[in-house]
Amino acid sequence: MKENDEKSEKLKQLVRNKYSEIAEQSKETNASACCGATGCCTVDAAVMADDYTQLDGYVPEADLGLGCGLPTEFAKISEGDTVVDLGSGAGNDCFVARSLTGEKGSVIGIDFTEKMIEKATANADKLGYGNVEFIHGDIEKLPLDNEVADVVVSNCVLNLVPDKRKAFAETYRVLKNGGHFSVSDIVIEGDLPDDLQKAAEMYAGCISGAIQKEQYLDIVKGAGFENLSLQKQKAIVLPDEILLQYIPAQEIAQFRSRSKILSITLYGEKPSQKTTCCSPECCN
Repeated sequence: MKENDEKSEKLKQLVRNKYSEIAEQSKETNASACCGATGCCTVDAAVMADDYTQLDGYVPEADLGLGCGLPTEFAKISEGDTVVDLGSGAGNDCFVARSLTGEKGSVIGIDFTEKMIEKATANADKLGYGNVEFIHGDIEKLPLDNEVADVVVSNCVLNLVPDKRKAFAETYRVLKNGGHFSVSDIVIEGDLPDDLQKAAEMYAGCISGAIQKEQYLDIVKGAGFENLSLQKQKAIVLPDEILLQYIPAQEIAQFRSRSKILSITLYGEKPSQKTTCCSPECCN
């Protein structure tokens, strides 16, 4: 158990360090690097990110090109909702969510990289958004009360969390009864080569931290969520120059034929609290 805890903390520190670097770079710098940041440490900007620019509430300064989907587009956010974004980065999804909740709602971004919190808070202050808040915290132990959120969103972050069961248990806890989530994440079908699976740098880029799609869905179901649906799925095709760091050239074609790296956007609901029968009319 102690060994697992130490490994988990090392992975968290790796992600924290890499995303601290990214927080100080522009989207253009991230995208121009081979994998998103100095030293080829992530693959998000170069390969995975979707285009936010047509969405209401889009703020260019908050878009570092780190996502793998558009969860807020599918999240069924209504005016007045309280939305929690897990792994909020510079605030991109939070500001899109705020355009949907309006001034009557509220948006809370959670991130465990302090430099991202600073960047996101500065962006919110520039925009004068008093109902968007950014909090430093760990997704495995969210600094939020029970049942505070109508909607939870997350964009290419939960695959970076070592204990995904804890992450979804916490998501369930902070959602109100009848609330729902929409998360974009990376999963795999088939096997990743050992070198790729173990690569710490690729973990920071979401690939080696990804798990089997069916295992991912089982974890979500195990947390208690119902009415799961895949809102979007797309293949992530890693360029040969990235794969060559982990796989011999003669094995790349075989890898592509037996393994799939997928970006999925998954929706799920926390069940509404069952009403207690309190009268003959109710029971009937």
